[in-house]
Amino acid sequence: MGEPRNDDSGEDEGDNEALEELLVFIREARGFDFTGYKRSTLARRIHKRMTDVGIRSYPDYQDLLETDTEEFGVLFNTILINVTSFFRDPEAWTLLQHEVVPELLTTLDPEQEIRVWSAGCSSGEEAYSMAMMFSEALGIEECLRRVKIYATDVDEEALREARSGLYTAKSLEPLSSEIREKYFEQNSAQFSFRPDLRRRVIFGRHDITRDAPISRLDLLVCRNTLMYFNVEAQTQIVDRFHFALRPSGFLFLGKAEMLLNDSERFEVVNMRQRVFRRRTGSNGLTYHPAPPKIRTGTGGEVHSVARARQLRDLVLDAGPTPLIALDSDGTVVTVNNQARIQLGLTTGDIGRPFQDLEVSYRPVELRSLIDQSMHERRTLRVNRVERRTGEDIQYYDILIQPLSGPGGLHIATVISFTDVTVATHLKSEVKRVREELETAYEELQSTNEELETTNEELQSSIEELETTNEELQSTNEELETTNEELQSGNEELETMNEEMRIRTDELDEARAFLEAVLKSIAAGVVVLGKDLKVKSWNRGAVDLWGLRADEVLGEPFFELDFGLPTKELRPVVERCMETRSRSGPVGVEALSRIGRPISCDVFFSPFGGNHGGVVLMMEESRSDDSD
Repeated sequence: MGEPRNDDSGEDEGDNEALEELLVFIREARGFDFTGYKRSTLARRIHKRMTDVGIRSYPDYQDLLETDTEEFGVLFNTILINVTSFFRDPEAWTLLQHEVVPELLTTLDPEQEIRVWSAGCSSGEEAYSMAMMFSEALGIEECLRRVKIYATDVDEEALREARSGLYTAKSLEPLSSEIREKYFEQNSAQFSFRPDLRRRVIFGRHDITRDAPISRLDLLVCRNTLMYFNVEAQTQIVDRFHFALRPSGFLFLGKAEMLLNDSERFEVVNMRQRVFRRRTGSNGLTYHPAPPKIRTGTGGEVHSVARARQLRDLVLDAGPTPLIALDSDGTVVTVNNQARIQLGLTTGDIGRPFQDLEVSYRPVELRSLIDQSMHERRTLRVNRVERRTGEDIQYYDILIQPLSGPGGLHIATVISFTDVTVATHLKSEVKRVREELETAYEELQSTNEELETTNEELQSSIEELETTNEELQSTNEELETTNEELQSGNEELETMNEEMRIRTDELDEARAFLEAVLKSIAAGVVVLGKDLKVKSWNRGAVDLWGLRADEVLGEPFFELDFGLPTKELRPVVERCMETRSRSGPVGVEALSRIGRPISCDVFFSPFGGNHGGVVLMMEESRSDDSD
């Protein structure tokens, strides 16, 4: 299946309701249930078709579908994207052929049937690819004897193309010349798939969101189909796939799909190619080999039972419930009168394969259930199956009963339909009334309990209010006392605040005086803290070295890069800090702020602020002009 383009449908709430009504109409009119598909994908594709026919609203398009039956086919082809080819994604098929199939064959008995399902088979290339793959692994004769491939889709047109087994030369281009010659025969301008292998591929209509799955599978292939469904529908589909696979059966998905939250039920075989295996330990269905067909007698033996058989047929035909009988090959042998009336069958359907009849898959998938009943040798029942005929809804209990002949060999299957519409409606009505009564009783009980609880809460609230009132009175007295204490504390704080203001003024005056002194000194003065970081840098130092105070304050003095060779002064500074005595001057050669070589005298004085430090006074040496 291909990827739909991302158009913006621009739907409002009214459009969403109209879309849901259109989907219900399509389901009731043609049996296509798209309710599990992603709404964004459906809206884009339906809008595309509406644009093609020049219609802008969903109700108008529904009117067109009611008057033009051919429009359904065009719409379904627009929604159901059929993109497939032989051995699509060769790497994945190589993994299947060289690793998965050999491992699968080792888990089966040499005589055991190999069951494969291609869900969403489109025009059949995928199903025929699997037939060729198993033929290469087992040999054609062994494949014809053991392998059965079920290929299903909801698109009838694609299934008709798949059943024909005819493909163009371009479709066969992915195949090697050896494979083409081995499995295809030229038929005019097209090529037909090998007839004997074709009979091992069973095509049928099947909706993976509604119909019962095919069971006891060894390999299930569903590629790039799940991505078109919403999360709820995907979960239901994966549940069906888990049921369909036998323990250790393989699930092969497309590149756009992945099982991320199902590690308890599926283990990863190859994540890149999306191959998974059903974990062992869950219940699986045991396999029973299909019994051979019983041969009936001829000649006088037939005449001896002719009258009894005629009487039996009359009794069956007059039965009160619809009944269909199949032989061991799945061919219809009996359709009674009620089946013709209620299920729309005719006597012309006798002799046809049951899988070709609409009743085999609608209203419920019966083919897989018949197969399960035959192999398990037990009667299966499906209760309350909904069947729509126009606007009417009927409900049936369907009984699938295998019949065995001499030696326990399976010879026929009888399918009976019991109309339980009235009982179902009555049960639904009784259930609804009971639920309403239970709800009303629960609401009444809940109301009574709430009233009792409210009464108790009111009584408790009154007592709490009385207690709270006493507490409030006590609290009020405490607050008055606290207020007096706060007033006294406030007066003390005002006194302390005044003292702090006076001290702050004195400190500001001292700081201003110190800054004025430092600025008035023509020599460069640098104050270093105990950690040898710059604490003060006066104007003389700015003029001498060109570094502003905001560039050096807080920086390690001996890591600053300016004209003074600070590393030569470090021993003197450390000695001054250690001895706490003045020293200097120390003459060093330096570069002024304009890059002029100068001789600089540096004086060192211990500084007591901040637990110790050093004051450096630097000035340019003046040569003696007396000469």
